[in-house]
Amino acid sequence: MKIVFLESTAQDIQWFRFHYRSVFPAGSAQARDKMKAIQATLAANPYAGHPSDTRKTVRELAIPRTPFVVVYRVTPTQIEVLRLWDTRQGADY
Repeated sequence: MKIVFLESTAQDIQWFRFHYRSVFPAGSAQARDKMKAIQATLAANPYAGHPSDTRKTVRELAIPRTPFVVVYRVTPTQIEVLRLWDTRQGADY
């Protein structure tokens, strides 16, 4: 299934890149690889994440060994990524 990153993820992606380029460069390659792996997992199994506690139609999938979670919804034709949430910001995205 096709994965689409919505405009609402633009700042999140910038933060993800900045974090791993500037704050934790030693983890950059691993984080990028894990993000690619999560995308492959979602494309093959759109319901891999767990349902959100706060939004009925939204799912969440943690990126292993990072503080980030992919927040997404599944439509009949695609997976829409709503946020790439840094969980250190709190639970409400």
